[in-house]
Amino acid sequence: MIALSLEDVLIDADFEVAGVVGKLDKALALIESGACDAAIVDANLAGVSSSPAAMALNERGLPYIVISGYSPDQMQGNFPGAKFLEKPCRPDQLIKMLNSLVYSS
Repeated sequence: MIALSLEDVLIDADFEVAGVVGKLDKALALIESGACDAAIVDANLAGVSSSPAAMALNERGLPYIVISGYSPDQMQGNFPGAKFLEKPCRPDQLIKMLNSLVYSS
């Protein structure tokens, strides 16, 4: 899924989207702003690992989902505590997983 179509899927599922970013520094700034309750993170942001964003989410106790073409086994050390979806993922899978994160936290 492309970020902007993902945003539409989330809005249609009654989620409020705090922001859509494509670079690590912007992701870190969004996390630091405290504007989100959970996150969906691509494992690779513009050619850079998003694991620092995952660490920032962990430090704040925020649940998150990592979406990647890599398998969870290939990435687990970089994204501790994350839920994983492999690309391509169906929107209904993502919404179900996000609901379980947000409403069980």
